[in-house]
Amino acid sequence: MTHTAKPTVLVTAPFDADTAESLRDEFDVVLAEPARHGESLAAAGLDAQLATATAIVAELDLVDRATLDKAPALRFVVSCRAVPVNVDLAACAARGIRVATTPGRNAEVTADLTFALILSTVRHVGRSERWLRAGNWRPDAVFEPYEQFRGAGLGGRTLGILGGGAVGSRVLRRARGFGMTVKVYDPFLPAGHFGDDASVVSLDEVMSTSDVVTVHVPLMPQTRGLVGARELALMRPDAFLVNAGRAAVVDEDALMTVLREHRIGGAGLDVHHQEPLPADSELLTFDHVTLTPHIAGASDDVVVEHSRIAADALRAWAHGAPRRGPVLNQSGEMSRP
Repeated sequence: MTHTAKPTVLVTAPFDADTAESLRDEFDVVLAEPARHGESLAAAGLDAQLATATAIVAELDLVDRATLDKAPALRFVVSCRAVPVNVDLAACAARGIRVATTPGRNAEVTADLTFALILSTVRHVGRSERWLRAGNWRPDAVFEPYEQFRGAGLGGRTLGILGGGAVGSRVLRRARGFGMTVKVYDPFLPAGHFGDDASVVSLDEVMSTSDVVTVHVPLMPQTRGLVGARELALMRPDAFLVNAGRAAVVDEDALMTVLREHRIGGAGLDVHHQEPLPADSELLTFDHVTLTPHIAGASDDVVVEHSRIAADALRAWAHGAPRRGPVLNQSGEMSRP
């Protein structure tokens, strides 16, 4: 950019204070109260700030047509999401507004929670805690939990990972620390991509040979329902399915059937086809299922990371320099400028 005045950046996402301060040499940074609901930014009472903003950094706010109408100087939007579901891409493209995302912002903490689900499910952590809190551990049966909650160790067992990207590769690293053999299904990766750390194999091999299968593919038309009745039928009866990625990758009816009929060992689920999970959900009745309320990305570390990525994107845009990672072009498609 050749303007002498600093670009004005309106930040409505949760944002790291140190990162915001580091941007002030190059930008006029306006920090708004972070949104708690996914409503139009046009209705947030920020009309004066929108009128002068040349860039917006948003997470939950909708940057829609109504927002753009109130932001005539806007030229750049950073969506603090892996996929910019809160941004009207067509409207931005029509006005020449570039859109960037913050890919991988929660990859580390999602990998952490994935392993928490694996351990909790395989070692019956949640079930045994509920049993203990209910007052079932009696002096006359002190060794009962030792028998009732026997679980498998992870060392020497096989972890199957669906999707070898930002999260999947980090789950792989953790699995190797536990001494697991790792197999990855990812049609975009060559067979030797992970060297000796993991084999890149077919979906059927992952499903049929893994002790635990964990889901980390992005949700797109090709992956919706990727794990269906046929794939679940390939799993061994003592194998576990873990999903801290996208609920729709796994066919809901097929999963409920195998859980109901105990055709797999159990499941650990952080994502659900209906959120919040209904109070009458059958999932809540399954002792062999660990459930968490979509908390994989619930960490202050994610805010620090998406702030860093957003700051890099803003600097690259301001200087007309290419940035690493995906940027959405004016047709709304991913590109690497």
